[in-house]
Amino acid sequence: MAIHQDQKPDRSIGPSPACTLLSNDPYKPAEKEPESLLRLLNDKQVQHSSTWNTPMNQAQGQTAGVFIVNPQELVRVGIRTLLESVTDFTVVGEAGLRAEAVPLILQLKPEIVMLDLRMLDGKGIETAREILSRLPATRVLFLADTLDDTILLSAVATGAHGYVLQDAGTDTLLHALRTITKGQSYLDPGMTRHTFAYLRKLADREPERGRHLLSPQEQRLLPLIAQGKTNKEIAAELGLSDKTVKNYLANVYTKLHLTRRSQAAAFYLTHLS
Repeated sequence: MAIHQDQKPDRSIGPSPACTLLSNDPYKPAEKEPESLLRLLNDKQVQHSSTWNTPMNQAQGQTAGVFIVNPQELVRVGIRTLLESVTDFTVVGEAGLRAEAVPLILQLKPEIVMLDLRMLDGKGIETAREILSRLPATRVLFLADTLDDTILLSAVATGAHGYVLQDAGTDTLLHALRTITKGQSYLDPGMTRHTFAYLRKLADREPERGRHLLSPQEQRLLPLIAQGKTNKEIAAELGLSDKTVKNYLANVYTKLHLTRRSQAAAFYLTHLS
């Protein structure tokens, strides 16, 4: 719940494990956090809240409000510290889990949501899809630590506006934020090279020649694969056994001359979505 400047937080309620609160003293490390990182905050006062600098708390001027969703508190602190050093972005809130993030995002309606792709509950893709369906004006920037083909294609399919690798430099991250703020899309340079190489391989195989060979049940697997779901999750959604899903997937690979889930996801996004 947002805490405004004229309100005092209820210290009788402890922070959730996914969103540990920082110490009021910037020189006193919070639990399990290295002192060196907290010193980056200098003498700035940190509010005990998952939200701050909201339009009701602070005039934002022309700055874009950013909400950070990441399970790692050190990552959230680092991103927040970076954005506090520039004038065109204001951090309006943060959360570590989907259950915490979505209600706050729907309440605050930030211009940008920085979203960890994997998240602790594995719901990064679904979270992005829900945010964009309910807040179409909000722009989503994925932060990821992987070059996995299936995950990337699934992320793109949500309609997200940007994708940055977690080891990107601060200049790259700020450039990505400024790019999507202007209404453009951004793909990390490392991802661009990887994606083009993958698409060239995919084009050489021409899997579309086998699309009409798939049974209706086999075709039902494809959108779920494109969403990044596991065989177990697909089985639960379709009311099938894990073994049946595995057999159907093997048939898809054979009929489309594929070898990986990422290729099946790409086939769906290219020819059936």
